[in-house]
This record gives sequence, structure tokens and C-alpha cells, in this order.
Amino acid sequence: MEKLRAYYQYSKAELSKVIFPIKEQIRNAFISVFVVVTVISLFLALIDAVMSFSLSSLI
Repeated sequence: MEKLRAYYQYSKAELSKVIFPIKEQIRNAFISVFVVVTVISLFLALIDAVMSFSLSSLI
């Protein structure tokens, strides 16, 4: 039982050291990820379209 209590106290102490992000930081990170994923998706769609067009031209 003492080990369980020590584990609980250690976990509580470690959680008090954690710095959780604020709403603005979360929003900025979400927007950054969304923009990067969108740009990469559009780039890959463009490459796919070009390759499909060139392959259908060859055939």
C-alpha cells in the first residue's frame, strides 16, 4: 500500500510541473497543421493529375 501511495504522490508532483497549452496556442497549432496539410494535399493532387494526363497521353 505504501508503494501505491508513493506512486500517487510522485504522479501528482509530476503533473503539477506540466505546462498545458492555452487556447490561443492550440488554435495556432491547428491552423498551422491545417494549412500545411492542405498545401501538401493540393501539391500531391496536382502531381497526380499531371502524371495521369501524361500517362493517358502515352497510351
